[in-house]
Amino acid sequence: MASRRISESIFRAYDIRGIYGLDIDEDVARIIGRALADYAGRGKTFIVGRDVRLSSKPLSEALIDGMVSGGLNVEDIGVVTTPLLYFATRHYNADGGVMVSASHNPPEWNGFKILFGRGFICMGSGMEEFKRIALKVSFEESRIGSVKANPNAVKDYEEYVLSRVNIGRGIKVAADPGGGSCTVLVPEIFRRAGLEAYAIYDKPDGSFSKHPPEPDERTLGELRGLVREYGADFGVCFDGDGDRALFIDDKGRLASSSIILSLLARHYLSEHRGAAVVYEVSCSMVVEEVIRALGGRPILSRVGHTYIYDKMISEDAVLGGETSGHFYFRDVYGFDDAVYASLKVAEVISKDGRKLSEIIDSMPRYPQTPVKNYSCPDEEKFRVVEELASEFISLGYKTITIDGVKVMTEDGWFLIRPSNTQPLIRMIAEAKDETKLMELASLAEREILKKIKACK
Repeated sequence: MASRRISESIFRAYDIRGIYGLDIDEDVARIIGRALADYAGRGKTFIVGRDVRLSSKPLSEALIDGMVSGGLNVEDIGVVTTPLLYFATRHYNADGGVMVSASHNPPEWNGFKILFGRGFICMGSGMEEFKRIALKVSFEESRIGSVKANPNAVKDYEEYVLSRVNIGRGIKVAADPGGGSCTVLVPEIFRRAGLEAYAIYDKPDGSFSKHPPEPDERTLGELRGLVREYGADFGVCFDGDGDRALFIDDKGRLASSSIILSLLARHYLSEHRGAAVVYEVSCSMVVEEVIRALGGRPILSRVGHTYIYDKMISEDAVLGGETSGHFYFRDVYGFDDAVYASLKVAEVISKDGRKLSEIIDSMPRYPQTPVKNYSCPDEEKFRVVEELASEFISLGYKTITIDGVKVMTEDGWFLIRPSNTQPLIRMIAEAKDETKLMELASLAEREILKKIKACK
């Protein structure tokens, strides 16, 4: 086992991540694998998958070498989406799984997402202990585990997912996998589901030469063109590892993730009345309104994959979502899955009978500010937000403090959160009209700037 030191900076809030060749290389991957064997216990079985990045194959091989050297048994399922790795871990009753991926980060990044039967390794839930084991880089001799390839994971996932969707004929979808991991499924899985599918960048491209692996307004132009060219009912753009999706309606308009979550909630709650739906603190007011109107149980969560997943399991929720484009489904073991979300959006359209644009326009929408960032030192940002929360509470405002401070009035709300990764405080606001929105946003900004100024 290599004796080099590992940079502490790669151990992030939700995963292990860094720049390949600088923070992470094959030696680091081998140590991570060996540390995982000590953390999990010898003789356990883990599923390992990887995304399409050029560094993912050598990192995956080194990771598996480290895992096996510590006595773990590994099933290698090759290039897959992150949701498919999660699925395989549960579907095959493995003790855990590791995805080699840096998700939507630029192509020079890579990392490891680690899942156990009880949930994900993250800060506050095992990452600190795992980090301690990995950083000591001192391991005892161990009985060697085994490794084998599992070539059936993609096929088993497709059969499982397709048995859980029911899409009428005649729905057209335009898709942009962006050369990422969704290329192993898209557009073929759409066609197998009965959709008429058109795709761009549907071949693996580990350098992401066409556009960045993070879907946003910069990457949607060509997809909009594809929707218009083929008269598609909707378009969908995926991130690099397939756990996030952005949707375009038939008019080429970006549909907010809150709106997509709301229409999915309406669909699921029509079949599961009274079920729980999880959403996070930055979601639009429309989400809670739709859930309550249909007799569902709205469950509020902190922002973040791990928190939403934990709520999905503890509340036996039928659905969950985040404004970043993660959508979670009880159908697929409570995990977020962008491909499954797109199939369910197609199902919603086929059952409703209206165009997606018409469905969206029939739903209430409220004006919202873009997320605004305010520079604040790392050592001050959490204290500043805590003081702001105390101040708003003392002034009699209705507040939620599970994730920063969310201040709510009859006409809207604003949310102030410290960034987990940068020296920033973030603010977003929503209201029932533009006038109220500006009032709330101005109040929030004024108080944020006052607190930050007091730090200097």
